[in-house]
Amino acid sequence: MKLSRLLGAALIASALFLSHTVAAAGLLKPANGQLPDLQIRQHHVDVVIEDGYATTTVEQVFHNPHSQSLEAIYSFPVPAKAAVGEFLYWINGQPVIGEVVEKQRAREVYEQQKEAGQQAALVEKDAYKTFDISIAPVAPQSDVRIRLVYLQPAHVDTGIGRYVYPLEEGGVDEVKLSFWERNEQVLEQFSFDLTFRSSYPIDALRLPNHSSAVIQKINDKEWKLSLSNHTATSNIEPDDAGVEGVMSEQELSSPVPVTAVATLDQDILVYWRHAEGLAASLDMVVYRQGSEESGKTKGTFMLTLTPGDDLALLNAGRDWVFILDISGSMQGKYATLVEGVRQGLGKLGPQDRFRVVMFNNRAIDFSGGFQVVNTESVNALLTRLENFQPDGGTNLYAGLKMGLNKLDSDRSAAIILVTDGVANVGTTEKKAFIKLLEQRDVRLFTFIMGNSANRPLLESMTQVSNGFAMAVSNADDIVGQLMLATSKMTHQSLRDVELKIKGQRVTDVTPATIGSLYRGKQLIVFGHYWQAGEIDVQLTGTVGGELRQYQTHVSLPENSTENPELERLWAFAEIEHLQAQMDYFGVNADQEQAITDVALEYGLVTDYTSMLVVADEQFQQLGIARNNQARVLTEQIAREQRQQQPVQTNRVDQSQLMFNKPSAGLGSGGGAIGPWGLLLIGLVGLGIYRSKTIVAVNHKSA
Repeated sequence: MKLSRLLGAALIASALFLSHTVAAAGLLKPANGQLPDLQIRQHHVDVVIEDGYATTTVEQVFHNPHSQSLEAIYSFPVPAKAAVGEFLYWINGQPVIGEVVEKQRAREVYEQQKEAGQQAALVEKDAYKTFDISIAPVAPQSDVRIRLVYLQPAHVDTGIGRYVYPLEEGGVDEVKLSFWERNEQVLEQFSFDLTFRSSYPIDALRLPNHSSAVIQKINDKEWKLSLSNHTATSNIEPDDAGVEGVMSEQELSSPVPVTAVATLDQDILVYWRHAEGLAASLDMVVYRQGSEESGKTKGTFMLTLTPGDDLALLNAGRDWVFILDISGSMQGKYATLVEGVRQGLGKLGPQDRFRVVMFNNRAIDFSGGFQVVNTESVNALLTRLENFQPDGGTNLYAGLKMGLNKLDSDRSAAIILVTDGVANVGTTEKKAFIKLLEQRDVRLFTFIMGNSANRPLLESMTQVSNGFAMAVSNADDIVGQLMLATSKMTHQSLRDVELKIKGQRVTDVTPATIGSLYRGKQLIVFGHYWQAGEIDVQLTGTVGGELRQYQTHVSLPENSTENPELERLWAFAEIEHLQAQMDYFGVNADQEQAITDVALEYGLVTDYTSMLVVADEQFQQLGIARNNQARVLTEQIAREQRQQQPVQTNRVDQSQLMFNKPSAGLGSGGGAIGPWGLLLIGLVGLGIYRSKTIVAVNHKSA
């Protein structure tokens, strides 16, 4: 226990040490400009995780301490799978709910309102990088208040759940960084509160990097935690508490005031751990306002499938391909990269082989093909690596292409890619990377490290290869993340997966293509239905060429109004599907319009739509209907009502079990850290672990 704690502390300390070198969430102003700084006076975050998804509410107060009116521009990283549908801006002391408008028109209206001296606010998405909030004017010696709400599915992997409130921007956009300066300090009040309500018993909650958090267990299915710059807890060690991280009644009632200024430069990460031995299950959440005209009212459902632990362990020697980024951005950290490779190679067995490919402006087969693992070959390669000097750009495509070439079809292969996925030399189009992977019968497994890494590119690469992507933050317990991934690498996968729903009219199911399911991985599916009644849910796939089938029956209700947010979650999933089609087939005006139409109907901020706030009378004059206002009010009422009710169970397969074995857990097989995981640990512990680093593993699985 003490050794694992020390190892985890060392890794976390390394991440914290480096996190200040990257840009963070905060107020922007032009670099080298004459405008004075605005201030962030308050930053409050409230998170509720229940019914399989998380609702995050961020409320901020900005202040202008100067004698001139200014524009506030606040930028923060795009959270993974986040659907932004609610934005409020206080005008004349009253909150006004934003409406979703096509992006170009929204910007034009905002600029017109700003030019006329009218109060206005705008939320825009900068591709996969940031959400940018613009507010004008901020009057002299005055405050402005805003509130943003976003939704995202809450996945559980091998019995472990993970939520990240992203604050580290990542710093991969050099043009943007050279233009803007950033104020990331919260001068007065900072708070982060999370309520967790689960259908299944929870053993513990954990915040790896925030020791002052107060964690309170209400019961096995309901937990609360709070973190602020006004309260510090006593020096209790998690392992010495009765339940990890939980404070006693005396400690909860005796906060110690502190005066620390909060800085928005470190992700807030929360883990939760399910009780051991939970049954595999099918859970369902539904939203439908019933109608007497049966078949004419559309309902929305979310199915969460947690398969049983029935994928066998794999035991065989492998080929290991290290694809290393040696571009100029690696200067200053190259020595630690070499040492990380040394640790990884040192753990390979005599039945394994290794190969090293390096890339900057071009790719180099540094090892001259596959080498057998012995002391002589490893030391010779490491000596050459130590004498190499990184420079140049990032030709990710060339490096990946060379790494994929000359794989032995008779041996399984793992490819370890170290980069941030932000290609800037040679081929950079996403479609080209997808086509490259389609030509190989391989599995690509990606660690996406850093909030500004090119998630769309890396996730698309893993999807087309039937692999998986895992996001990693500087705030993560790295060893734990490696254990989760390794348990997948060391087990069979369920391939060619299909989900069939029969019995009622069910449409718009997304994702339309599933691919593969790995050990411990949940499958979350959204869709619409048009009539209440019983449906048959059937999951099929192959393991080692053998067909497997899982099946159950559930009932779709006539009325269920507790979760109206499901409509936005379905819309976001559908938009992702449409975007993936464009990534594969190329940009298409019809697909762009389809994304815009879905976003406008369901009130979502996307690459093509923005959230605009003007005075109520201005909405009317501009001819902008208040559709999103009505949707937001419905969601707000539903959230309040849910909080007044006991925790509900969403499991729907009790009468006919869909899976026969218990769900997978870290204590129920697998999870040992393999060579690829040891490489990443080496990079982290030695200081190379930064938001500009992605580790991907490619593996042919049975």
